[in-house]
Amino acid sequence: MEKFIVQGNTRLSGSVKISGSKNSAVAVLPAVILSSGTVQLENLPGITDVHTMIKILETLGVLIRRRGRDALELTPGNLSNLAPSYELVKKMRASYYFMGSLLARYGRAEVPIPGGCDLGPRPIDQHLKGFTALGATINIEHGMINLSAEKLVGAHIYLDVVSIGATINLMLAAAAAEGRTVLENVAKEPEIVDVANFLNAMGASIRGAGTDVIRIDGVRKFSGARHTVIPDRIEAGTFMLAAASTGGSVIVEDVIPKHLEAITAKIRETGATVEVEPERIKVKGIESLAPSDLKTFPYPGFPTDLQPPCMVLLTAARGLSVITENVFDGRFNHVDELKRMGARIKVEGRTALVEGGVPLTGAPVTAPDLRSGAALIIAALMADGESQINEIEHVDRGYDNLEQKLVQLGASIRRESESDYQEQAGDLE
Repeated sequence: MEKFIVQGNTRLSGSVKISGSKNSAVAVLPAVILSSGTVQLENLPGITDVHTMIKILETLGVLIRRRGRDALELTPGNLSNLAPSYELVKKMRASYYFMGSLLARYGRAEVPIPGGCDLGPRPIDQHLKGFTALGATINIEHGMINLSAEKLVGAHIYLDVVSIGATINLMLAAAAAEGRTVLENVAKEPEIVDVANFLNAMGASIRGAGTDVIRIDGVRKFSGARHTVIPDRIEAGTFMLAAASTGGSVIVEDVIPKHLEAITAKIRETGATVEVEPERIKVKGIESLAPSDLKTFPYPGFPTDLQPPCMVLLTAARGLSVITENVFDGRFNHVDELKRMGARIKVEGRTALVEGGVPLTGAPVTAPDLRSGAALIIAALMADGESQINEIEHVDRGYDNLEQKLVQLGASIRRESESDYQEQAGDLE
């Protein structure tokens, strides 16, 4: 187990380059299976979720060659193994995309029920409903989802709830279905557009990605392609919020500002300055932040993934802020840890009341999930004294070299493992 040791009272300053999108990369990689040629992917983030996805592809038989730190060349060929490993799948929820890609290419798949962060109930019923509508037979037993279809046929599918995962999974399957598929009430996130662009580069016919209706005309064969993953808007938003929270001045580079409009607007509401240029955003904090109410919604609303770090920002704003979480039931896992640091927060159902303006103090805390971990790091940078953040493997799932980037911005943060402490203890004996 590893942990971060963070020194507080830090104002971040400088510039930081944003890596490729986690949520796009973990969907684009399974989509490679559809190709009958060689695919080149660039701007892949160096995070454990991507490493896990690559390992799954290798166990299925995909030939992978590294072409630099953030680029891969992948050749699927004809796979002999259509059952991803349980040990790998349990590590990440996005592994469910193999259902759509394997079903589209081979007409069958055997995928363990996926794992990932515990954010409350996140059923995959909309995925399965869509696969069934396309002609698949589904059997779930002993923790395995077995899918098969002699032929996938286009259908009109209405999602009962807006779901990023279901939207992408059904795009993958429908891309190879016979005839036209119309997906309604779908998610509109930029990552969905990125996956659609990749599929279209391989020969798919997908229109409407980024709107609430997507039309897909199935094709029989997919070619090789070259694709660059979009920047990670959640990583960018995390650094923007970190700059405002610490009263710092940070330039966030290699971003698509359009994807960050909700975050930009919320930071400005607190009084911090945000300057937007074509591919970068500068955030400058102020001494006295104003409170602000926040409601999370699917894109283009404020992203649920940035609610935890935004809550940290609001602990520094003198007055009462109200946060309403409309996406995930379990998105307040970080609150008890922030209370250890002196934050005054009260949770009532899907609402959190934040009494800001009370200085935080360093404390030992534990990251309960990916985005909560990022929030606790920001809180530790703001706090008086030293903080220890445990179980940072959650953070490694979604942030590429986070501590190195923070150090470049002037933070004092270091990674320690249990072996480090054991060696120190040995030296004292």
